[in-house]
Amino acid sequence: MKNTFFFALIFILAFANAQERADWVYNYPDGCTSITVGKKATFDGSVVTSHTDDSHRTQSEMNIVQAKDHAAGSVCPMYKRENDNTQAMPAYKNVQVGEIPQVSHTNKFLNTAYPSMNEKQLGIGESTFGGRDELKSDKGLIDCQRLCQLMLERCSTAREAIKMADELTKKYGWNDAGECLTIADKNEVWHFEIVGPGKDKVGAVWVAQRVPDDHLSVNANASTIKEIDLKNKDFFMASANIYEVAKANGWWSPEKGTFSFCHVYAPESRESVASRRREWRVFDLVAPSLKLDPNDKDYPFSVKPDSLVTMEKLISIFKDYYEGTPYDMRNNILSKDENGKAVISPLANPFMPYDQLPLHNVSGGWYHVDEKTKEIDFLGERTIARWYTMYGTIIQCRSWLPDEVGGIVWLAQDNIANSIYIPVYCGTDDLPDSYEYPGRLYGYTTKSAWWAFNRLGTLAAQRWGDMKKDLDAVWLPWQKEILTKQKEIDAKATELLKKSNSEGKVFLTKHSMEWGEKVVAKAWELGDFLWTKYDEKF
Repeated sequence: MKNTFFFALIFILAFANAQERADWVYNYPDGCTSITVGKKATFDGSVVTSHTDDSHRTQSEMNIVQAKDHAAGSVCPMYKRENDNTQAMPAYKNVQVGEIPQVSHTNKFLNTAYPSMNEKQLGIGESTFGGRDELKSDKGLIDCQRLCQLMLERCSTAREAIKMADELTKKYGWNDAGECLTIADKNEVWHFEIVGPGKDKVGAVWVAQRVPDDHLSVNANASTIKEIDLKNKDFFMASANIYEVAKANGWWSPEKGTFSFCHVYAPESRESVASRRREWRVFDLVAPSLKLDPNDKDYPFSVKPDSLVTMEKLISIFKDYYEGTPYDMRNNILSKDENGKAVISPLANPFMPYDQLPLHNVSGGWYHVDEKTKEIDFLGERTIARWYTMYGTIIQCRSWLPDEVGGIVWLAQDNIANSIYIPVYCGTDDLPDSYEYPGRLYGYTTKSAWWAFNRLGTLAAQRWGDMKKDLDAVWLPWQKEILTKQKEIDAKATELLKKSNSEGKVFLTKHSMEWGEKVVAKAWELGDFLWTKYDEKF
């Protein structure tokens, strides 16, 4: 009875604040971190893009959409996302706003909330930066998720995807907020930043910059492309109207000085401490020799890492909560007194260090104490790992291998700090049923992979300092095992593909399915283990 009572109590307390937290998360541009790496900066020559989908409104289910042939005259429906609070959990509903002509053939792709990779090793990450409100137009047909899908269905390279985006948004219009898509193929990776054309207009304004092959870059919900040189076509592309729209709105003119995309089209995003601090943290973890200032406002678009970036390094970054920095929330708790005034409690924080739970009347961020007034200023920051991450991807594109083997989506469920990445190859044709089940729409269920990890994260947040060790004791060795066996799997799959394409795909599908089922089963088991071990300590 006691177990049942406390188990229910934790979930009641957690979900009692769900709508309050949801309103904050879903109405504030706080989600998604994407890290990109050029092929000469990675340990094996991979081109890398990535994404944490930091929103609990997006879909939890995912599946493989197979390649298709389409009859002449077919159309592709376009949708606009709207908040839907009628389901068991906060969600989006897709409202059709129009349609565009379908192409004769569409590629196979991994259909996550933001479609992530196709059979040609074209991979996409995403991060919202918002941009100026007056640029938003409801006249367009294409939003961010649809553009990701169209790119993967119709394109093979990053440059091809960007050019297609230009053609389609010019004709059918962009209807979303400012977005950065980090687009990788077997040879290079680009950051594509796009905003609307203005109220009641059809079109878009966009810019794209390539990450140098020996560099790493990041987008953390802030526009990062600054000065551009459109004569250097190997590194920059832009919409034809990029200067005209800025001049027409009085945001820039040649007399005002050098044109900087982020300062012209998304200046408020550059003011976000939550964004800038993540940029600094990613760069500082891979290039500490640069000694970047954590309080700076404008970091470089990309940096050269001090050493080649490994998968282990990328995974550790996405699990990061600023441990060992002045911004580590494990050391003090910022809370409120009976009058609502911010106070510091000099106690070790037992809860999730990168998001102190509001049910404990604790703010999820760092603070600054004014030396003169001694007033506490809440900075509203956030770490890379988040409790409201839906899923995470790290995408490898490898030119020296067949597409079926060369492209890998490393896929993790829910909060990356509590999770583990499994490999989903381009040649993978199916996912476990639990990954495809729409768990959030129907509420808590053991049929859903996402709920297995979300439940685990909710439990671990109660005593993170202790439970993190229990989770690491399982996930870290398993993650190492998966990564260590990658070369072996690659080699075997490549040999099988030479004999039979179908045989190779069956092998890769089995590998992805086995690990998917294994980690979900272990997540359920770990949740039960934590509940049992810490029953007397809650």
